[in-house]
Amino acid sequence: MVSKCNLASVLGIFLVLALFQNSITVSGQNVPVVALFTFGDSNLDAGNKQQLTQTLVAQGFWPYGKSRDKPTGKFSDGFITPDFLAKSMRITNEIVPALKPNVNVSRGASFAVADATLLGAPVESMTLNQQIRKFNQMKTNWNDELLGKSLFMIYVGANDYLNFSKNNLNADASAQQAFVTSVTNKLKNDITMLFNSGANKFLIQTLAPLGCLPIVRQEYNTGIDQCYEKLNDMARQHNEKIGPMLNEMAKASKDFQFTVFDFYNVMLRRMQNNKEYRFFVTNSSCCGVGTHDAYGCGLPNVHSRLCDYQRSYLYFDGRHNTEKAQEMFSHLLFGADQNVIQPMNVRELVVYPVGEPMRDFWVPQPLESTVSSLESSHGYEDF
Repeated sequence: MVSKCNLASVLGIFLVLALFQNSITVSGQNVPVVALFTFGDSNLDAGNKQQLTQTLVAQGFWPYGKSRDKPTGKFSDGFITPDFLAKSMRITNEIVPALKPNVNVSRGASFAVADATLLGAPVESMTLNQQIRKFNQMKTNWNDELLGKSLFMIYVGANDYLNFSKNNLNADASAQQAFVTSVTNKLKNDITMLFNSGANKFLIQTLAPLGCLPIVRQEYNTGIDQCYEKLNDMARQHNEKIGPMLNEMAKASKDFQFTVFDFYNVMLRRMQNNKEYRFFVTNSSCCGVGTHDAYGCGLPNVHSRLCDYQRSYLYFDGRHNTEKAQEMFSHLLFGADQNVIQPMNVRELVVYPVGEPMRDFWVPQPLESTVSSLESSHGYEDF
């Protein structure tokens, strides 16, 4: 009888420990101390554009920051995706603009700049390559161990295709394919440069459906509900190259770890099934003027229309999402299934041992997963 009681007690203790350990895993308490670095364009710009130009930058003016009662230096009505993602990663510091003097970069920084490209020399902005060079100039702020286990988030390329489309209205399919190849080759070179600079863990977002941006619908006169498919097609071609490219890099070095966020289809699902995601308007902006209210938000000389309730909109301005949408994206990044982010989510990536070869790789998703409205984030959205 005694032995049976002892056995039951031991099993009970193991059960409690197992439940306790599982609760720690689910709540994210075992996320290590890491930093978050962001690179790319205005979607991830935390205020760097304001440091590079003498002209007025729209995100420095109301109604940008409306949901936070003041402009935040970010292209949103409030916070952007890295702000929420940092919270899930137990980073209490704000992810600050790297170009701003005297800021606390101990847990990471934003090197992203509005109007950034991969190719060319954008006016009063920085290419991804230039952003990485700036990171290298600041590397003494972080030790190699921290950099090795920290997350490097990249979203760039949209401006390359937007500029190409404007300047090459009659480009045929072969010209488009050649341009996509040049852009993605440059992206690979720049990621390699960042890897050689001490980064190991990469989060790469695929491009959004660029032809569905409110500003693109407006400028190309597509009508209220139609997208400009030429730009969508180039974005798809770009995105199809990302996973295989990163697979190749990871197989070439055991230190290279990555995941790919399927931003294209995440956005498309919200446009096609807007009510399921609690968005009322997905084809026009909350702030701006024009057929899709897509131009001039925040500019002092433009009398922009401002919607009554920004949380019912997918886009705040002509090409940037509302804070509500950005918070959704952060939840998916941190804990979603492989139909959204693969081969692992951010939580899995940051706890994956440094120097351990990847065992899973990016694979093309079946067609049905790209149109499904179902997304699971494993309950991590309460951070």
